[in-house]
Amino acid sequence: MNLKDDHYYIDRVRGGDNSAFSYLVEKYRDMVYGLSLKMLKNTEDAEELAQDTFVKAFQSLGTYKEKSKFSTWLYRITYNGAITILRKRKVELHSLDEQQLSDQDEMSINSRLHEIDKEELAESLKKALGTLPQDDQVLITLFYYEEQRVEDIVHITGLSESNVKVKIHRARKKMYGYLKENLEEAVFSEL
Repeated sequence: MNLKDDHYYIDRVRGGDNSAFSYLVEKYRDMVYGLSLKMLKNTEDAEELAQDTFVKAFQSLGTYKEKSKFSTWLYRITYNGAITILRKRKVELHSLDEQQLSDQDEMSINSRLHEIDKEELAESLKKALGTLPQDDQVLITLFYYEEQRVEDIVHITGLSESNVKVKIHRARKKMYGYLKENLEEAVFSEL
């Protein structure tokens, strides 16, 4: 993604060319919808949140100060919108008991995961991600799947940098614990 393109279109919209915003919608719609769906787990709600995100972004474009990437700013709007919806639903999030894995176990599991079928691994990772509390799923998705930097996640979520790092580390350990318990016995037979 070229940041110069974003600024060009943002400047055009700010200058009165409202149609230029369609470029930004086209460029970021999958990203916004993906985060919406990940957080809300409902396609209709995710579609509605994605639309709302772009409407809010368009209406608030004058307040975008370009201190962070436009995509990070959009993530923040999406994240806040999803949190509002989840609070309205009064969704109760339950965290798993902390899994205790040593760093050596983690490295061993990681090396063995390379030995299994990629489709099986992808499915197992999806299931492991699904076992995490909603907030942790979002952090893992942003960091690993959306390849957002910790600094960007801080802007998106409003959490401190150290909190983001700790939560990602703990969530990863929980996922490894799930993988250790649920992948084929042969993969982990030497642990």
